Amino acid sequence: MPARPRLPGTDAELVVVGGGPVGLAAAILARQSGIDVAVIEPRTAPIDKACGEGLMPGALAWLKRFGVHADGAELRGVAYVNAGLRAEHRFAGGPGRGVRRTVLHQAMSDRADELGVTRIAGRVESVTQHSRSVTVRGNGLDAVSGAWLIGADGLHSRIRELVAASRPHAGPAWRRRRTSRFGLRQHFRIAPWSDMIEVHWAPSVEAYVTPLGPDLVGVALLGPRGIDYAAELSTIPELAARLAGVPVDGPVRGAGPLRQTTARRTCGRVLLAGDASGYVDALTGEGLRVGFAQAHAAVRAIAAGDVHGYERAWARQTREFRLITGALVAAAGSPLRSLVVPASVGLPRVFGTVVERLAR
Repeated sequence: MPARPRLPGTDAELVVVGGGPVGLAAAILARQSGIDVAVIEPRTAPIDKACGEGLMPGALAWLKRFGVHADGAELRGVAYVNAGLRAEHRFAGGPGRGVRRTVLHQAMSDRADELGVTRIAGRVESVTQHSRSVTVRGNGLDAVSGAWLIGADGLHSRIRELVAASRPHAGPAWRRRRTSRFGLRQHFRIAPWSDMIEVHWAPSVEAYVTPLGPDLVGVALLGPRGIDYAAELSTIPELAARLAGVPVDGPVRGAGPLRQTTARRTCGRVLLAGDASGYVDALTGEGLRVGFAQAHAAVRAIAAGDVHGYERAWARQTREFRLITGALVAAAGSPLRSLVVPASVGLPRVFGTVVERLAR
């Protein structure tokens, strides 16, 4: 697609820092809008990440818009499971898809290349803003300039630090360490036994079980700092029995702390999207749906030259996600934890409404 006129002295109209799914989504959408874009990322595709790997129906709709297809397994809904109790809700408007992260990333990377996205290998260490442009530099990275910059460089965003957009955590350090949540994920070579995302609620962790293919299942554990994957998996008898003796496919991967807060999502000509813009928890499983919507809003704001509009769009798009996920995370870390699944079973309409709101 032909690019719009570029500001003299810049390398692209838009520079995206971070080549994960949200950064690539921003690049794809920018090219579809005729915006010249360069992506800076130190790693080569495909990039893996510890995550649940379940794409909600809303995320699949975004992939269709990008022109991206990624093979996986159909997901018909979400189930909460604990001690013989099971609350299920099947998606009303069509399935989601379980997709291995490396498969998703490769498909999005190929689409970005197809659209003519410029790739630059490197790690950003400084950001300098000018009246009409922004320039980044790094060790081994020559100066790269654009009219705008989107920081989509993940949970531990360097761009967020450089533009001082992080919000300091309240409370003493010991309390933050005690309440911080982390994720661990491993793949198992076994045929899926369900067409749903199963969330098993154990005493101290939640286990996300996601079908990824005809003989592949991903199991992600969310819990406190320092959890032992095998030990925590053994506290879920039903799941441990299913996976006993099953070959693993790759090592345990980890991520965290999961909660990241921001005071703002824009600073001058810099916009933050995806995990870099703030993250509550993976507990409700729709992080990519929200991240793709943020990428779209950021590109629209850049096309319109209205970064303040992005702040408003970000707040609107994440409001339900932050409220619902925040409430669930609070319940998970409180004496109410043991009541989450019984309440979901006893209030199926409420459970279904929550799942549908997050899925779309």
